[in-house]
Amino acid sequence: MAGAAGLGLGVVALTGRGETDSDPDATVAFYGTHQAGVATTPPSSAAFVTFDLKPGTTRDDLIGLLKIWTGDAARLTHGDPALADSEPELALRPARLTITVGFGPAVFSVADLDDRRPEWLQPLPEFTIDRLQPAWTGGDLLLQVCADEVTTVSHAVRTLSRSVASLVTVRWVQRGFRDAAPGATPRNLMGQVDGTVNLVPDTADFTRLVWDDGATQPWLAGGTSCVVRRIAMELDTWDEIDQAGRELTVGRTISNGAPLTGTDEFDEPDFTAVDAHGLPVIPPSSHIARAHHTHDTERFLRRGYNYDDAPGPGQISNSGLVFVSYQRDVNAQFLPVQGRLAEFDALNTWTTPIGSAVFAIPPGVTAPGGYLGQSLFEAH
Repeated sequence: MAGAAGLGLGVVALTGRGETDSDPDATVAFYGTHQAGVATTPPSSAAFVTFDLKPGTTRDDLIGLLKIWTGDAARLTHGDPALADSEPELALRPARLTITVGFGPAVFSVADLDDRRPEWLQPLPEFTIDRLQPAWTGGDLLLQVCADEVTTVSHAVRTLSRSVASLVTVRWVQRGFRDAAPGATPRNLMGQVDGTVNLVPDTADFTRLVWDDGATQPWLAGGTSCVVRRIAMELDTWDEIDQAGRELTVGRTISNGAPLTGTDEFDEPDFTAVDAHGLPVIPPSSHIARAHHTHDTERFLRRGYNYDDAPGPGQISNSGLVFVSYQRDVNAQFLPVQGRLAEFDALNTWTTPIGSAVFAIPPGVTAPGGYLGQSLFEAH
């Protein structure tokens, strides 16, 4: 799964066409129909934390945990300390902080609400390209914490994790970064422009393809689904490929991200174009050819982040992408694209999925006094 469902080069990526300037005092509203951190323009830093519920956790325990997170998230995103904040000074620079909460399958079992679990909320099928590691896979609860300052992200993660430590254990933590000049598209660590086309918030397509309408599960109206995949990049061997080879592998130029049949980053690729020898200009095996949607429903919102961890023995780099996608229905939108990429994508030689998880993202909290997941636990 490298690409649209992995690296996402040229299929679905940024919300908009570029990054924004950082403002340490800027805030993103916590209360609303939807949780922030989905349609929000991605900040430069992120942490994805999953937790496992401790044995004996009850439905009431879950509700209590979510009420704690709701209250503290509302305060922190507003630039105020959490209730039991041991470093309140670190809360004063929200830097567009968003805190997004997701539910894994176990939440529904613990709460005795299996009949309200969406059909798509289960581990993804095992793909031939996967080399999943338990250290990066699964989880009962998800915290996505994003901001334009690393200190803000770190403080929020620690504060929110500590406040519920009696009920959960940390399963994994993945930290990521992204940056670009204002108005420009970020690049991944392969050097490729990463995030050329994406669903645009507040449009009919975005509403239809990202936000759940509650038709199947009424409690999920205003929510969505989230797929998190950790994609390791073999940068040490990618470095050995010349520019032409890299561009044929991806289907886009390195200089500005234009498709090989165009001149501008945002030109539509022409998969039917052939060269003087009758060969496709964009190889059918290229990443963008395999990732291109064949049906309108095979589109989703992507918010990926680079990672660059300490290398292991014999490595020069230990880098890759924390791929994150949001879509109404994982089975209908994400899996067909992922299946094509797993079947044959030239980029698979240099990318390997090593982590995977799926979560239901409940709707937002519309006003003080409510809590995240309230529609699930109190639905009639």
